[in-house]
Amino acid sequence: MAVLTFTLSGLSLLLLGAHFLRVGEIGLAASLLGLSLLLLTRQAWVRLVTALVLAAGAVLWVQAGGDFISARAALGQPWLRLLCIMAGVLVLDLAGLALVWRGREVFSREVETARPQAVAFVLSAALLAVARAEAPIPLLLADRFFPGWGTFEIFLLATYAAWLAGRMLPARGARVWRPRLWAGFSAVFFAQLALGLLGVERLLMTGALHLPVPALIVAGPLYRGAGYFMLILFAVSVLLVGPAWCSHLCYIGAWDDLSRRAARKASPFPTWALKIRWLSLALVVLAALGLRFSGLPASVAVVSAALFGLAGVAVMLLLSRRFGRMIHCTAYCPMGLLADLLGRLTPWRLRIGPGCDGCGSCSRVCPYGALSPADLARGRPGLSCTLCGDCLPACARRRIGYRLPGLSPERSRSAFLVLVMALHAVFLGVARM
Repeated sequence: MAVLTFTLSGLSLLLLGAHFLRVGEIGLAASLLGLSLLLLTRQAWVRLVTALVLAAGAVLWVQAGGDFISARAALGQPWLRLLCIMAGVLVLDLAGLALVWRGREVFSREVETARPQAVAFVLSAALLAVARAEAPIPLLLADRFFPGWGTFEIFLLATYAAWLAGRMLPARGARVWRPRLWAGFSAVFFAQLALGLLGVERLLMTGALHLPVPALIVAGPLYRGAGYFMLILFAVSVLLVGPAWCSHLCYIGAWDDLSRRAARKASPFPTWALKIRWLSLALVVLAALGLRFSGLPASVAVVSAALFGLAGVAVMLLLSRRFGRMIHCTAYCPMGLLADLLGRLTPWRLRIGPGCDGCGSCSRVCPYGALSPADLARGRPGLSCTLCGDCLPACARRRIGYRLPGLSPERSRSAFLVLVMALHAVFLGVARM
């Protein structure tokens, strides 16, 4: 049964790939070849994605067959043999679909996380496809270096999202994998920036340099009165996953995470850190507007932004490393406060259920100072919570969990992680200076 399933479903995918190759969609053809090879991994999520692709393929064959036959009939050419060929292709596609759909025993690896992984694949692929279609410039590096191959990059990024979802979903997976994928994203981001500075301008978003300081996401548009791409990307991301932008998606936040992990022992979160964050946001906004209307040369703004970024690195090395907490992201960076405030508009929440004895285990591991005794008494984390989830495995009684209206804590966590992993894959593909 396994051999027959791999053969018919794989052949069906290759025929779809040949169809797209004929019309010049080389990236999509390569993606279908890649999916046919993924069948050999026997991953349960691959079965679901393949079934979806073959179902769409059946619709495509019906439409394409109708178009081909109508064209021949209009020209007065024979079309019966073509009808038989297209019917055979459709039957093969449906046979492959039926075998894949019923092949649960064949695709028996990581069955528990199959659906969330498949959703992560489809969601990231859909978001990247929309971004690729709507952007006025080529967003994906594959399209910049190898025109037409952007779809294959989308396939690779979607596969990466599905793989990550499989790593993050187990009980302690997020605490292990979150810093890894976060640091990896930051490394890719800054590697592209470095190569762009060395002359590979296609690795930069517009071919022009922008300083990689998160505060400029809001300060830049205020100063220039234009350039809203990163601000829109930030706002949409926060509206989708709340303040998790700060704990999963920020290219600088990974540095702060590495700094605080270098501490020998985490100290209690300093209370002053949460008080000065409002001052930091106000100063950044006022400075951007002041430089815009002061008439000073642009070089002054550039130097000011660079100094602010370097000061942020100093905060990481001196304070985050000393306290073992995310001092830069929580107190210094204004985007952290904005993400926390905008995150209140989303339905995602962490809640502390009844039966919490206030032992403080969660407080000791929270890197953002969001679980003070007062927060535990209220039954919810403070404003600085970024939904990182480090507190979940620390709670021996499992009293802390994600909440989404209408879903259980387990399903809420799965839905949240799937959405974050999809956005992570999207950011990996499109986020660059």
